Amino acid sequence: MCGIAGFCDFNRKLGRDALVSMTDRLIHRGPDDAGYSVHDGEHARVGLGHRRLSILDLSAHGHQPMQFGDLEIVYNGEVYNFRSIRTELEDLGYSFGSDSDTEVILKAWHQWGIKAVDKFVGMFAIAIYDRRAARLFFIRDRAGVKPLYYHWADGRLLFASELKSFHALPDFPRDVDQDSVAQFLQLGYVPEPYSIFKNTHKLRAGCYLELDLLSRELQEKRYWDAYSAYQAPKLELSDEEALEQMEVLLSEAFELRMVADVPVGVFLSGGYDSSLVTALLQVQRTDKLKTFTIGFHEQGFDEAPHARAVAQHLGTDHTEHYCSEKEALDIIPQLAHFYDEPFADVSAVPTILVSRIAREQVTVSLSADGGDELFGGYNKYLAGLEKQAAMARLLALAGKRNIDTLAAWIQRSGLIRDVFFSGKVAKLLFEDNTALQKIVPYFATPHEKQNLLPGYSYSRRLSNFDRIAELDGVGELDRMLATDYQTYMVDDVLQKVDRATMSVSLEGREPLLDHRILEMAARLPESMKIRNGDKKWLLKQITHKHIPPAIMERPKMGFGVPIERWMMEDLSGLLDEHMRGSEILDNTALAGVHKRFLARRENPKLVWGLLSLRMWEQQWLS
Repeated sequence: MCGIAGFCDFNRKLGRDALVSMTDRLIHRGPDDAGYSVHDGEHARVGLGHRRLSILDLSAHGHQPMQFGDLEIVYNGEVYNFRSIRTELEDLGYSFGSDSDTEVILKAWHQWGIKAVDKFVGMFAIAIYDRRAARLFFIRDRAGVKPLYYHWADGRLLFASELKSFHALPDFPRDVDQDSVAQFLQLGYVPEPYSIFKNTHKLRAGCYLELDLLSRELQEKRYWDAYSAYQAPKLELSDEEALEQMEVLLSEAFELRMVADVPVGVFLSGGYDSSLVTALLQVQRTDKLKTFTIGFHEQGFDEAPHARAVAQHLGTDHTEHYCSEKEALDIIPQLAHFYDEPFADVSAVPTILVSRIAREQVTVSLSADGGDELFGGYNKYLAGLEKQAAMARLLALAGKRNIDTLAAWIQRSGLIRDVFFSGKVAKLLFEDNTALQKIVPYFATPHEKQNLLPGYSYSRRLSNFDRIAELDGVGELDRMLATDYQTYMVDDVLQKVDRATMSVSLEGREPLLDHRILEMAARLPESMKIRNGDKKWLLKQITHKHIPPAIMERPKMGFGVPIERWMMEDLSGLLDEHMRGSEILDNTALAGVHKRFLARRENPKLVWGLLSLRMWEQQWLS
C-alpha cells in the first residue's frame, strides 16, 4: 500500500521540487520509502512520485518508481496473484530481480499492454509512463478500492492518490464545482468521476485513462463493469451447488488477501460479513488470527460483545478496545484533513479508531465491505422490493394509462388528493428507474438544496446512477445491488476505509471485493440473496457452517456513533462555529437548518453533512 503522485506538464514549469512536495503530502500512505523521477521528454516533462508502505519484498528491490526498458511505473495497491503471473512471464523468458508485485505488473504490461489488467486479482491504482510510445496510462481496480484523482487543465495533467497532493502546488486552482456541492448535499459524498474542484476528477472504478503526449488527447476507457456481470445469463445451480461453489471461491479470495511479508489482521464487528471472513481464514490455519474490534458504552452502538462471542468461538487472538467519547470526539475536527473532499459518513470515526488499534500490532488488516451490496444485506432492498410490488398492484388497478390520466385516477381514488403529489407519484410509476428511486439517499431534499444554493440551476446528472437503464430485463433486486456496487460502495464505503486505514499507515484489504465473487453472485438467482425476507441468505448459510446461528442472529447494526446527541452536547460549540460564514452556501438557510435542529432535532443527518462541508471549507479553502 502506498501513495502516488505526479504530473505531465506540457509547459515544462513543474520540476523535481514540485514533485517532491506533491508526493510527500502522502507520507502517511507510505512512511517507509520515497522515490521521485522526472523526465524531460520530447513533448512534455513527466514526473512520477511514490511513497512506500512496505508489504511485499521489504528490501530496496521493491523501490519505486521502477523501470523496465522504456516503461516506468508508480503503483498503489496489491496484485495478490502476482506469483502465478510471474511464473507465466518466466515461461515467456522474463527474469526477475525482486519478489515484488510491482515488477510483475511492469513486465506483464510490457508483454500484454492493457490486456495484462485482465489477469490481475487485486486492488490498484497504477501509473505507467511509456517513453517510446509517448503515452501515460492510469489504471484503477475493478471495484474502486484504491483511489486516483487527476486534474487536467492549462496544459498539464496532475495525478495523485489524494486531493491534498494538488494543494502542494501554489497555483492549483481551488475553484469549487457547484454541481459537486449539490451532489454532496444529496448523497453525502461527491460521486465519481467528479470531485469537489472544477477540472478535477476521480478515475472511475474498472477504467483506465490514456494520455497521448503527442496529440494531448486524454481518453477514459472501461475494461471491466459490474453492470455487465448482471446482464450475463443466470447460473442453473441447486442451493447445495451454489453454496459449495461460493464457499470455495470465497475461501480462495480470502486466502489470497493474506499474502504479505508483514503481520496481517482482520476487523471483526461480529456481523455476518466480517465473521465469515474470519471463520474461513481461521479454519485454514493453526496459528491464531489477529482480530480487532472497538466498543462504545453508548447502548445501540456497541458491537464489541457480538464480536467477542465470534472471536471466542473461532479461537482468534482478539483485541477489544472500548473507546471513550473523548477519543471519538477528538477525531471529528481532523476528518476534513483525512477526507480532503466533503464526506459525511459518520462511520468514518469508528473506522479510524479501529484502524489505530489494529496498527499497533499489524501493518495489514482485512475489512469485510461489499457483502451487503453483493448478497442483499441492506434493509432498503427489502423496502424497495415492497414498494415495487405495491406500485405494480396500483398500476394493475389503474390500468395502463399515461401520466396525466393516472394522476387524475389517483386523485379520484382518494389515495392522494394533492394535485402536485399525485402527479409526482404518477410520474414515478411510469419511470423505468424504479430501483434508483429507492436507494439514492437524500441528505437534503430538493427544496433544502435550493435554499442552501440559491440561484443555482442543477445541471449534472448522477452518471453512474443513470446507468441503471442499461440493466434491461434484470430483476429489481439485482438492479439495486448493481447500482449500489458502482456508486455508494465505491464513493462512500471504500473511500471511508481507504482514508481511515491510510491515516495511520495501515493497509486495508477487501476480500469480499474480489471481482470473481461479484461475477458469480451477479449470476445467482435473486432468491439466493434474499429469500422470504431473509437478507443475505446464501452468505448466512455458509457462515452457519462455521458459527452457530445462535451466535450470529441479532439485529443489523450500523458502524456508527451517537452523532445526534454529540451535536446537541459536546459538539455544540463546533456546530456554532461552522454553521455560519460559508462562501459556498447561503448563510441564512444554513442558520435556519441549525436553528431547527436545536429547537426540535430536525434532520440531524443534514446537519452533520453541512458541518462536514463547512469543516472541509475551512480546512482547504481558507
